[in-house]
Amino acid sequence: MPLTSPQRSVLADQVIAQLRAQITSGEWPVGSRIPTEPELVEQLGVARNTVREAVRALAHNGLLDIRQGSGTYVLATSELAGVMHRRFAAADPRHVAELRSALETKAAQLAAERRTEQDLKGLDAQLDRRERAWDSGDLEAFVEADVTLHMAVVAASHNDVLAELYADLGAVVRDFLRADLGDAMRPELHVDHARMVEAIREQDGERAAAEASLHPFGCRGVAGRLTPPAGAP
Repeated sequence: MPLTSPQRSVLADQVIAQLRAQITSGEWPVGSRIPTEPELVEQLGVARNTVREAVRALAHNGLLDIRQGSGTYVLATSELAGVMHRRFAAADPRHVAELRSALETKAAQLAAERRTEQDLKGLDAQLDRRERAWDSGDLEAFVEADVTLHMAVVAASHNDVLAELYADLGAVVRDFLRADLGDAMRPELHVDHARMVEAIREQDGERAAAEASLHPFGCRGVAGRLTPPAGAP
């Protein structure tokens, strides 16, 4: 084996760490296309093979998605998120909805009990952003705004483990919502989240949980074609 191989491996590890940092920091958001291979070579000052090795390693770990002829895109913000995305990609949509319901219901209950005034300001801002995104008719903007609102609810629970788990499910939730809405954002597909936020504001944990439990089943796309849970409209 050439003596340069260990050095090349160390350099590739450094590049992997640098690229991972740009992903986890949000500099390259989920769904965005990362710089091209020549651009990365110039930015990082390393050989093309080193960049290629690093990108392939991150793709193998589930953080990046290499699409021939299109580019390389950010798939997840952590290795665990990447694993979850692969694991749930072909899952039964009802099972994904049930998992979301369990996590979001408990998060809303805890948020009602523990929310701070700062949390409420954040929830109001994200709710407003979500409604404006819906009114704009921009599907991707709405998906991102909806997921961000739910993440704000989970953050308001002040349970770090729950927040990290939900964040790792972010890509799964986004894919599910896109499939649920389809190509058209019709009025009948809109789900009101204002009542959940108001229940959190009033520190009514039971009502907040009840509102949150209906959201994963509220649209008439993928989830709507499934039999709703008992008590759902």
